Amino acid sequence: MKQLRNLQSWLLVFFLLLLLPAAAQEKKEAEETPDEDARTDLRIEVVGGKKEVPVDNASVYLRFPRDSKSVRSKLLELNLKTNAQGVTRYEIAPRGKVLIQVIAPGWKTFGRWYTLEKEKETIRIQLEEPPRWY
Repeated sequence: MKQLRNLQSWLLVFFLLLLLPAAAQEKKEAEETPDEDARTDLRIEVVGGKKEVPVDNASVYLRFPRDSKSVRSKLLELNLKTNAQGVTRYEIAPRGKVLIQVIAPGWKTFGRWYTLEKEKETIRIQLEEPPRWY
């Protein structure tokens, strides 16, 4: 009888030790994933040249990485235009990584990955003049 209790105790300890790393891994993954409902009020300012003149009517492309597990996330790409002051806004940008690409006539194209972490963020993009072709 005493041997049976010892065996049961050892089996219980063994199974608990097997389940402990799995529970710790799940907790770690939950901490790493950002909150799906967290949004950022994103403001993008586009200026060009050394004088930093506002670039109006520039196409600003936002691309969010596709999460294969989340069917809920339908928004993958977005196209915005800048106003006369060179500013465009997107108030419900999901937090995390975003690729911002800017295309404007007469300016060199721009593209870079950014990480959105705050509630309100302003990203200033300075376009360069295109190289001269002779």
